[in-house]
Amino acid sequence: MAWIALVIAGVLETIWAVAMKQSHGFTRPGPTILMIVTMAASFGLLAWAMRSLPLGTAYAVWTGIGAAGAFLIGVLFLGEAASAMRIAAALLIVGGIMLMKAASPG
Repeated sequence: MAWIALVIAGVLETIWAVAMKQSHGFTRPGPTILMIVTMAASFGLLAWAMRSLPLGTAYAVWTGIGAAGAFLIGVLFLGEAASAMRIAAALLIVGGIMLMKAASPG
């Protein structure tokens, strides 16, 4: 159950990062509120998952999902560059997440 919570927390991290970008420096209330709500939920689920998962694993997976998710949203919806080097870097992050999961108990 902790892994499910951690994955959801990582997805919520992606959402709050995108909402932060869309808030334009907290000048747009809708995205700003979405960012605050999803940030709180993400942190809460991360904290809950850390009750049974190792700190290093939980934090690395959480940030990795957020980083890879933000990259994907940026490329697919925000017109950010999808160079071979950026894609390779994102794939390395995903590979690192998979290795952390494989190397972790539970």
